[in-house]
Amino acid sequence: MEKHFSSKVITVNKDSSIFEALQKMQLNLIKRVVITEGTKPLGIVTERDINRFLKEDKTARAINEIPVKHVMEKNIVLITDDLENDFYQCASKMENLKIGSIILVNKNGDLFGIVSRTDLVKAYANLFGGKYLVKEFMSTKIVTCRKSDSLKLVLNLIDQNKISRLVVIDKNGIVVGLISTNLLLSNSDFFTSISNSRDYLIPSNDNVTVSDLLDENLVTINENEDLAKAASLMINYKISGIPVLDSQEKLIGVISKTDIVKAFSLVAAHEQLKLKYKEMY
Repeated sequence: MEKHFSSKVITVNKDSSIFEALQKMQLNLIKRVVITEGTKPLGIVTERDINRFLKEDKTARAINEIPVKHVMEKNIVLITDDLENDFYQCASKMENLKIGSIILVNKNGDLFGIVSRTDLVKAYANLFGGKYLVKEFMSTKIVTCRKSDSLKLVLNLIDQNKISRLVVIDKNGIVVGLISTNLLLSNSDFFTSISNSRDYLIPSNDNVTVSDLLDENLVTINENEDLAKAASLMINYKISGIPVLDSQEKLIGVISKTDIVKAFSLVAAHEQLKLKYKEMY
């Protein structure tokens, strides 16, 4: 599985700062890094973990002064890479534990790879066409913003609603884009110099608005499309969510990588039920 599906593992030492961890996330366009000591995985940290920690931390430390080991999740989920049904196990564990990755280790407990939501979405696109429709798994919780909104407002909405992305609409309610914490991190100029500020997702230029970051290639999908098509679009456009439209081009939901992982976790169980049904009748 590691050769074909596991993402490249990006690591930092346990004594590294969260500045270094965020910098690696930005450079590699990822959401998480594995914390290691030698060849052993000790924990994992995501951008969301860091964001949450900084909101709760009452010290005056800058982010280059905070060791990543103070933020990392220590109860990591490990799978040894010698199991036939690794991918189903990964999808099931991600869905049940509400996590975004599974760490692979060899029989000696050495770090071997990492399986992320992106890996499962790529596999779903290749393996499970025709299984489910987008509308069966999309989220109908939609939080929107306008192109003229400030990035500070965007972050406040994301934090308040505990989500990763906002749908951008015009004055008529027509979808014009999607803005996410990933997009904010990848466009951040914070890491060009060490600062005492903790606002690593907010650009130094206060005049930057949502419209300055939007991609001209708007990606949307109809609710009745194959879920595998949504998965393919996410992989091809390197995005983690897609606005869902009905037959009247009205915004009715968002489909995300998390939703596709949920579908992946159900495929095996549904196929087994179908087999039992056939045997009975």
